[in-house]
Amino acid sequence: MVYKAKKNVDKACKEMQRAIDDDHAYTEAYSALGQWLFDMHMFTASAIVFDKAAKSCPHGRTAFSRPLARSLIFSGNTTEGLNALSIGSSTGADKEGQQLHDQAYYIMRAMGTPWKDTAFNMGWRVNTKNAELFPFISADTQTFYFTRRMNNMDLDFYYAVPDTCGGWYTARNMGSPPNTPDQELGQTISADGHYLFFTRCENRSENGWDQGGCDLYMAYRSDSVWSVPQSFGGTINTSGYEGMACLSPDNRQLYFVSDRPGGYGGLDIWESDFENGLWQPPRNLGPSINSAGNETSPFLHIDNHTLYYASTGKGGMGGSDLFMSRRINDTTWGMPVNMGYPVNTPYDEMSPCVSIDGRKLYFSSDRDSLAGNYDLFEMHLPEQLAPQQVGYVKGYVYDSIGKARLNYASIYVSNAIKGDTLYHFVSNRGDGSFMITLPVGSKYFFGADRIGYLDVKDTFEITDEYLHKPLEHNIALLPNDYQKPVSDTLVLTIHFPLNSYTLTDSDKAVIQQLMQPWLVTKDFALAVNGYTDNTGTPMINEQLSFQRAGLVSQAIIALGVDPSVVRSQGWGEANPVAPNDNLDNQARNRRVEVIITH
Repeated sequence: MVYKAKKNVDKACKEMQRAIDDDHAYTEAYSALGQWLFDMHMFTASAIVFDKAAKSCPHGRTAFSRPLARSLIFSGNTTEGLNALSIGSSTGADKEGQQLHDQAYYIMRAMGTPWKDTAFNMGWRVNTKNAELFPFISADTQTFYFTRRMNNMDLDFYYAVPDTCGGWYTARNMGSPPNTPDQELGQTISADGHYLFFTRCENRSENGWDQGGCDLYMAYRSDSVWSVPQSFGGTINTSGYEGMACLSPDNRQLYFVSDRPGGYGGLDIWESDFENGLWQPPRNLGPSINSAGNETSPFLHIDNHTLYYASTGKGGMGGSDLFMSRRINDTTWGMPVNMGYPVNTPYDEMSPCVSIDGRKLYFSSDRDSLAGNYDLFEMHLPEQLAPQQVGYVKGYVYDSIGKARLNYASIYVSNAIKGDTLYHFVSNRGDGSFMITLPVGSKYFFGADRIGYLDVKDTFEITDEYLHKPLEHNIALLPNDYQKPVSDTLVLTIHFPLNSYTLTDSDKAVIQQLMQPWLVTKDFALAVNGYTDNTGTPMINEQLSFQRAGLVSQAIIALGVDPSVVRSQGWGEANPVAPNDNLDNQARNRRVEVIITH
């Protein structure tokens, strides 16, 4: 026991085996050694010890039937485990016995109908002799994040980028910030890549809500550098455990793990909404998700509809299993489904993560090593467990006049048919960018607004085309004080012979040709101004200029222009374009000008 207390487990097991060799009926030694081996996930070795105990110790068959059955079931020998469990009339009659019974039958069914694809270790560029946990792949699939426990002591964040062969380059430490000499783990990156939510332990602070234990922290980046992380404060963090956060696609819902009062067991999954600039008091996800065991490492897929997490209290293969649940409405989740074999094993599986296209599942498991020495695994996700297919829209919000990027612009996305609001996004405070993920096959309505700017509304459709590439869509906003500029364009001039007020066929052809581009234009006004030279009396010249302007106006209206936007005016000999000092200049002044104001 001294060696065990010093965490020298190998030496402790050897000494306990020596005690058994000296006394083959040493009940306490069998019990301790078998449990130590079981805790190290050495299930076959544990079953051998308990089997010997059942045969060697007084009343051993009944006294060791339960631990023997458990070891056999976890080692995959379910039939022998059920036989051992049946020894003793009341062995399987209690809750623990029933759970072992159910687990044995579940393992038989799951291993009898495994998923087509198998899980494989991600290899030495990601995994090491140390424990790797909490995988997370960015929305653009170009960065793979995870937590590594160095020397069984310090937890830090690492990342890897893809190589040219479909794998990953050797992972690197993310550096400081966010890493510190304290424990950082359970990271998640917002879909737009700008926010990092994570768990930090050993905070050593003196206030009432984060002293000791583990708390939630957040960091931000506008480019490639993370800010110094900040604690979430007392609304989310307590003196207990808070950690393993994940976010909804619009960064407005936070899911995390806590053992605060009001739960259903050990660690439960909770959720908080971001409203009016503050994270609201969290609510428990309820008994459909949580259990008397531990629920950990929630991962909400970017479809905002499918939740993956780990649980020790929902039954299955044993230890910690991965589960999937689909959203019913804003506050209710469907009954979770065990993700089956070979995702789950009698060992511990935790921290699931699914790629944006729903094809790949990443998770941590200690199936290849000693208990707690996790590696990261990858497998193709079966269709039955896959999330909804989503595409994404990306772009930035900008001032349509000055072209400057606009941060803190609100973007509301609604279903174009039902009209219900789905998301509320905010453009990034650094570069005004945004990224919106939406299920494919639907048409969406969006509205954007920002203080000091006019609202804008539009629609777009997400099709299969955007499953693997983004829909590029920038949003231009007009300042509140914007006034549409007025521009006058001289589109045509018709000249008239002396004392004439008729249009020739050639004049009509010119009018039709030069007005043609404007016939499809809306929101304009048209001025038809008639002028004369300075010969004759002013009154006659004014009348003649009116007649000429009227002829041109009628010709334009005949082309389909709305008469209400046409203003005809005669100005006589006013506004000459040349001196009336010779016949050529006088001919230039006898004219009708058509000006469009737009």
